[in-house]
Amino acid sequence: MTLEAQLSKYVTKYIQDNHDIDVQSFEFQLTRKEFKGDLTLVVFPLLRHIKTNPVQLGEQIGEYLSKHSSLVSEFNVVKGFLNLSLTESYFKDLVVSMSQDENFGFRKATPTSQKVMVEYSSPNTNKPLHLGHIRNNLLGFSVAEIQKAAGKHVYKTQIINDRGIHICKSMLAWQKFGEEETPESSGLKGDHLVGKYYVKFDKAYKSEIENLLKEGKTEEEAKKQAPILLEAQNMLQKWEAGDLEVVKLWKTMNKWVYEGFETTYTNLGVNFDKNYYESDTYILGKDHIKTGLETGVFFTKDDGSVWIDLSNEGLDEKIVLRSDGTSVYMTQDIGTAIQRVTDYDIDEMIYTVGNEQDYHFKVLFLILKKLGFEWAEHLYHLSYGMVDLPSGKMKSREGKVVDADDLIEEMTSTARSISQELGKLEGYDDDEKNRLYKMIGLGALKYYILKVDPKKRILFDPKESVDFQGNTGPFIQYTYARIQSILRKGKKESKDLNLSSYEFNSKEKSLIKILNQFPELIQQAAEQYSPALIANYVYDLVKEFNSFYQNVSILGADEEHQIEFRVELSRLVGEVIKKSFKVLGIEVPNQM
Repeated sequence: MTLEAQLSKYVTKYIQDNHDIDVQSFEFQLTRKEFKGDLTLVVFPLLRHIKTNPVQLGEQIGEYLSKHSSLVSEFNVVKGFLNLSLTESYFKDLVVSMSQDENFGFRKATPTSQKVMVEYSSPNTNKPLHLGHIRNNLLGFSVAEIQKAAGKHVYKTQIINDRGIHICKSMLAWQKFGEEETPESSGLKGDHLVGKYYVKFDKAYKSEIENLLKEGKTEEEAKKQAPILLEAQNMLQKWEAGDLEVVKLWKTMNKWVYEGFETTYTNLGVNFDKNYYESDTYILGKDHIKTGLETGVFFTKDDGSVWIDLSNEGLDEKIVLRSDGTSVYMTQDIGTAIQRVTDYDIDEMIYTVGNEQDYHFKVLFLILKKLGFEWAEHLYHLSYGMVDLPSGKMKSREGKVVDADDLIEEMTSTARSISQELGKLEGYDDDEKNRLYKMIGLGALKYYILKVDPKKRILFDPKESVDFQGNTGPFIQYTYARIQSILRKGKKESKDLNLSSYEFNSKEKSLIKILNQFPELIQQAAEQYSPALIANYVYDLVKEFNSFYQNVSILGADEEHQIEFRVELSRLVGEVIKKSFKVLGIEVPNQM
């Protein structure tokens, strides 16, 4: 039971006994540093139930807690805030409990734990991954790890968009301009090679549009009649008809892309339990559309197309089958969701997709509810903002993107140059340095992106992210490495912590209180699907530890039992940093 829950029982009892009112929920917060105390009860919300002076009510509750609870040693009231000082025995029990719990902060999944699927990445196979995909992958992976740390069974998945006109554009351009070029012959990663031809298609397409405009065509006519586009559309029709040559080329080029993606995912440190492919799933959902027609969920228009009317829910009409009976994206997503629940018997599904798809997911979730699936109540769209650069917005078809592989390499290079400027990593051999440069660079990238609330846009600055001071990944990694140095120097043989005669100072108590927030914060981050909560928490923890480190002697303390405790407290901070970074997908170095 949390400290707040324990104190709430006493506050509830006081209010029942003295005011004959049943209040179960109270607002607690850490006491502000300018006031004496450890935990503060905010009295103002209680005035809705008890008409009295907030200071007087705070005094009365404080007196009751001091008398009846072994957790409270003294109190003070500032306006409507009851500041509670906790007993030394509470802090001692807390430290011993944290010290003995190897899984502190994390919960283990049980056979009855909730099953959650997290979808992320879900790229097209006509181009390599870029900076936008990086935010998607880092968010999705971290949310999955946080759900796992909160005690749930987690399945990571993606749907790969491997069919459609955009895929045929790359294929056709390769046929026209490729001269049998392969990843092996070109030295390019497969996804980079295919992306190169997607850009080539766009250049040829624009050139043909210009020629048609000169011939007197309107812009709309030119865009529709450009020969290379008509060829791509014809290729798509052949693919859907199963043309052997087209399908063979499609499989070959997709294989190149998958191998390229896998390299990027490995370098980025993300993974998946199962891949779904649009070429397999695009016809899913048709049977459920048919059932929905029979039950009145959908209706047919005069041209034979099938729609759903969501105007009563504040939306509009949405097509789910074309007039020729072919699927649209919504049809596929309906079927894929149902298939996933069948495959994994999941209780919740989280879709990590940019905020430009907000409307699509509102419609999808509503349709699944109207089709009678109870689990549709537990679908969540993790909507996130775009990533901007100082140079402006990215455009894939024009080749104006920040390539994921290039960015990973740039982050490593930036970490290398800044580390060298600061004189970090002197005395390391080249292999150790390169490993640490990559760890620091990737840690900087991941932390910079994940510390921002998912809903907000990000202006990404690589150099700023690799600063060794401030709210950055390298700053936190450096603190972790400092703690490991303390542990190596202050290594103790006994694991038992004897605090019977120990008196905590204010810096020690501040660290213990922040550490104690960790288990609850993991649960909160899981409920809110927010890695940013973890990232900013661990930054606050590191700031507090550095203040402790600068103001309190650890290895040079006067008494042996002080050294022993402060080394153990440092170890606990290091463990929480490591666990926090683990759910963010970031490694921590033992030396730096």
